Formats: sequence, structure tokens, C-alpha cells
Amino acid sequence: MSDSPLDAGSAGSWEGGGTFSLHNRIYRLVFQLCWALLASWTPPFMHPWRCWLLRCFGAQVAPTAFIYGSVRVWYPPNLRVDDYGTLAPGVTVYTMAPIHIGAYAIVSQGAHLCAGTHDIESPHFQLFSRPISIQPRAWVAAEAFVGPGVTVGEGAVLGARGVAMRNLDAWGVYTGNPATKLRERKLRFAPSPSRQEA
Repeated sequence: MSDSPLDAGSAGSWEGGGTFSLHNRIYRLVFQLCWALLASWTPPFMHPWRCWLLRCFGAQVAPTAFIYGSVRVWYPPNLRVDDYGTLAPGVTVYTMAPIHIGAYAIVSQGAHLCAGTHDIESPHFQLFSRPISIQPRAWVAAEAFVGPGVTVGEGAVLGARGVAMRNLDAWGVYTGNPATKLRERKLRFAPSPSRQEA
């Protein structure tokens, strides 16, 4: 299967035509039914089961990832979640293009990762998509929005209800709509045992 759901009638390629093939729509319907029946109601600790189910539908999800039952994935083959990446309760992953969640990255409750949008200057309001990357150790906080084509850099923070429509620098802290950089994120580390002894 193609990495993109737009392989048959890609978004923006058919002026005024259908964007997605019948096969693609049936595939998504079958996945949504299976997720509703087999995953959406499962208790939080059943992360491995939900990861396995996503992999059955073509997602690249590490066995150590944390995926909650109320997560909504639009098209699993376009989802990749690395080791210990987290998609918290109520997250929407609108995978019209590939979306990558890096190792130890966290997407918190109710956040929305949206890889699709519309050409507002097209008379047909044509759909198009761009990939999203949430890089390792980044944090997309509760109810934040990440738009098409955005990279949230390594260790970056997008504050609660923030809106990122442009790339966020690594280890930057951003808030607001549109997201504005407040400061650098500096991690605190406990002294090593050898230093304590000295």
C-alpha cells in the first residue's frame, strides 16, 4: 500500500474532482469500525494491544509507544510513532500526509495534528496535504494545534491551545495563536553521584 492516502486522485490534482479513491474511503471505514470495536473502549494500560492494532492497518508504531483508546487516527499507513512516543486521550491525528511522532515526544490531551488543508484561492476549494514531524522529546500540550507542513523541533514545547502553522525551533518554548517563542527550554539535571561525593 502507498504511504499516502492520496495515491488515487491526490489532493489538488483533480480540479473539482474527488480527492480520495473508493478503496481509500473503504479502508478508512474498516479501520474506524475495528478501532471502535477493538480499541476505543480499552483501559489505558492496553497500549501494546492498540499499537499492534495500528500496525495491522499499516502504521509504524513502536511496541513501547503509548496510544490511548480515544485517539483518532484518520489513515494509519501515514502514522509513525517511535519508541515511547505518546498520543494522549482525545488526540486527533489527521494523517492526510505522513505524521511522525519522535522518540519520547508527547502529544497531550485533545491536541490536533492536521496534515490537510484547502486552497482558499481555488474555485474548487481543493484539498492538499503536507507532512508533520513532532521530533524527539518535543511536547505538544493540551488542545494545541499543529498545521500542515510543520516541524516541531527536538525538545520544543507548544503550550496549551497554542497554534503552530510554522516550524518551531528545537528546544524553544512557544505559546499563543499564532505560536510565538517565549524562551529557550533548558533541562535541569541532578548532580552525578561522583560530583556529590566530591
